[in-house]
Amino acid sequence: MRRSIMLAGAAGLAVTLAACGGGGGAEETTTATGGGETTGGGATAGTLTVWVDETRIDAFTTLGEEFTAETGVALDVIQKPSADLRPDFVAQAPTGQGPDLVVGAHDWVGELVSNGVVAPVELGDKMGDFTPAAVNGFMYDGQLYGVPYSIENIALVRNNALASETPATFDELIAAKPAEAEYPILIQQGDSGDAYHMYPIQTSFGAPVFVADETGSYTSEIGMGGEAGAAFANYLVTMAQAGAVNASIGPDQAKQAFLDGKSPYIITGPWWTGDFEDAGMDITVLPVPSAGGQPSAPFVGVQGVYLSSQSQNALLANQFLDWIATPDVQFSLYEFAGRTPAMTEAADRVDDPILAGFGEAGAQGLPMPAIPQMAAVWSFWGSTQISIINGTASDPVAAWNQMIQNIEAAF
Repeated sequence: MRRSIMLAGAAGLAVTLAACGGGGGAEETTTATGGGETTGGGATAGTLTVWVDETRIDAFTTLGEEFTAETGVALDVIQKPSADLRPDFVAQAPTGQGPDLVVGAHDWVGELVSNGVVAPVELGDKMGDFTPAAVNGFMYDGQLYGVPYSIENIALVRNNALASETPATFDELIAAKPAEAEYPILIQQGDSGDAYHMYPIQTSFGAPVFVADETGSYTSEIGMGGEAGAAFANYLVTMAQAGAVNASIGPDQAKQAFLDGKSPYIITGPWWTGDFEDAGMDITVLPVPSAGGQPSAPFVGVQGVYLSSQSQNALLANQFLDWIATPDVQFSLYEFAGRTPAMTEAADRVDDPILAGFGEAGAQGLPMPAIPQMAAVWSFWGSTQISIINGTASDPVAAWNQMIQNIEAAF
């Protein structure tokens, strides 16, 4: 049953607005648009408009009722189709017809910032209360553009009927394939490849897709070239020869093969573990073992709340962001959505061993790049990997280096 949410004290976390266009910044003292007034408890009464998609409407509607009960500020939660939420916000925010706040994924940040529709926020001393990947996901050009509340990532899922222990390295995992298993591990690919599901293995060679700066923000410098990228390209051949990866296994095939007991392991996310448990499987979620000697760092997806740069209700928006950035609220959102909270204190309360396993696997994770250059990466990246896996690339390293040149040319 969902726990009740308590509003944290004002000293618990000061989330201040670094900028807010349209209606004034953090020092604005006017009441909210629409006849707001100051309540006896000192809170500024008024209304905030929040846009969410169909997957979050129930959670934020319930949260809105509790926020109103605590503060006197009404939350007008408006559902938008997931496909329309981001483009509608980009189109309507400059006209003053958009919301005060919008709930969405961290990889929107590049587009939203470049269109000038979101304002930075600052977590101050409480930045360290969030997982680094959650914070870094909403960083852009050294500034934070949203308050994260949940994270998700892929991990190694083990069928305990076929394996009771997981080797420390990926090489050992491949070598330990049980006689009754058809594959040592299942990693979805398909004809176009799937660089997302291969990324934990790639990063274990020290070959991230982009180089990050000292603030944790991605730069446009490709990080998967050089010796590290070459070593990973060669390892793709090793994996293919061992039957650990091939183009004939796409998402559906990987899932069904795991359900059918054809492999003791699969690399996947929390979106499939419910199906595995419903099928009566005894599973454990673990970090992906390193293949290249460095930690395996999967991509981390982060969900959070953005502040519109055109909000006329700066103080009220600040109050809501302050409230979202508290462990009790973040844990309540976990109970709604079943995703690991972005704040470590809330994440530590999660007693679901499956989700806790994903949290452990994502501890070294890297946020999905939200910079515009990422759009030029995916097709070259996946197609090159699958050409190496299939053997159509006679020289894996040459193919990998050509991929880097193609990506950089596309920039």
